[in-house]
Amino acid sequence: MPATDAAEQPGQPWNRRRLRSTNERLLLDRLRARGPASRAQLARETGLSKPTVSSALAALEEAGLVHEVGTRAPERGRVAVLYAPDPAAGYALGIDIGRGWLRVAVADLDGSVVARADVRNRARTSGTMADLVVSTARQVVADSGAGAHEVAHAVVGTPGVYDEKQRRVRYAMHLPGWGRAGLFDRMREELGVPLEVHNDANLAALGEYTYGVGAGSRLFAYIMIGTGLGMGVVSEGRLFTGAHGGAGEIGFLPWPGRRGPGTLEEAVSGEAVVEAARHFGMTGQLTAKAVFDAAREGQGPAVEAVRLEGERIAHTVAAATAVLDPDLVVLGGGVGHSVDLLLRPVRESLRTLTPLRPKIVPGRLGEDAVLLGAVATALGTARDVVFERRSGS
Repeated sequence: MPATDAAEQPGQPWNRRRLRSTNERLLLDRLRARGPASRAQLARETGLSKPTVSSALAALEEAGLVHEVGTRAPERGRVAVLYAPDPAAGYALGIDIGRGWLRVAVADLDGSVVARADVRNRARTSGTMADLVVSTARQVVADSGAGAHEVAHAVVGTPGVYDEKQRRVRYAMHLPGWGRAGLFDRMREELGVPLEVHNDANLAALGEYTYGVGAGSRLFAYIMIGTGLGMGVVSEGRLFTGAHGGAGEIGFLPWPGRRGPGTLEEAVSGEAVVEAARHFGMTGQLTAKAVFDAAREGQGPAVEAVRLEGERIAHTVAAATAVLDPDLVVLGGGVGHSVDLLLRPVRESLRTLTPLRPKIVPGRLGEDAVLLGAVATALGTARDVVFERRSGS
């Protein structure tokens, strides 16, 4: 059904204004999705009349939402002016809070990152961590050249599940004191920017869907293996978070430990890799990265630890596959960076565990998955907010 020209509709003034706004948003979305276009091209593709397109583009240009980006010389007739969204009309802020690192980025409305900082997270209390987030975000905004008022929306990725009613994060076991109520309210107030809070694995899944290997997947699961264990599920381009935001908290699945009942997180996380390496005979100051590096060199205890980690990841994938039936499973997080060593044992073990065969691939975004997912999520809202502010909708 073709779009409706606002100018052709009778009715009350408010109704005409709403239709004009609808036409303007239609053109803006078209330009953002498919690139620069001329008035005539937009009229053909949207079904709007040329006068309506000209009027809507003039309003968008006056509001600072679109600008001229060049011309196109047709085979005959007049040169056509090309229009595109103005990326500097507003900005979005993405924040990734991890136990080891804090990553912050500002992106323009085209999604291009214009400023970024990666800072070691040495905070030992929730209060100092909140201070670090605020000070780093302020510095990144300043470095971007944008005014604080131009940042339309912010999204934070954090371990755990944010409880909107209680105003606090639950299940963030590896960030001491992070469950204290009011921390994110304080950040919102000090930054002066509307701020959403999401689980980090969920945002990593969205990051891979938007910028990485998940594009085009009907349903995929992103398994984040690092300090902890989590999973994000994207179905038809949308996150599935469950009734209370806890979908994907697979680290809580029961798993038999050496000293009695345990959790899957204890068996699969980076610390489990170190524990297994020690069990097989490695000594010294160990990290998961050191164990994987040693396995690449062929050191026996490290090779055995990696093999065991692959088997346990296979159990994780088997459980997720039985419940979700994904067409794609993405392995990411700190341990996921060593997928070159893990894919073979994961696939071999999976064949013995289940007849289901999802495609298993490493994430493309690496350590940036959560941050880029936060940016992508913030952009979705920021574009709406900027349009409403500038167009007077």
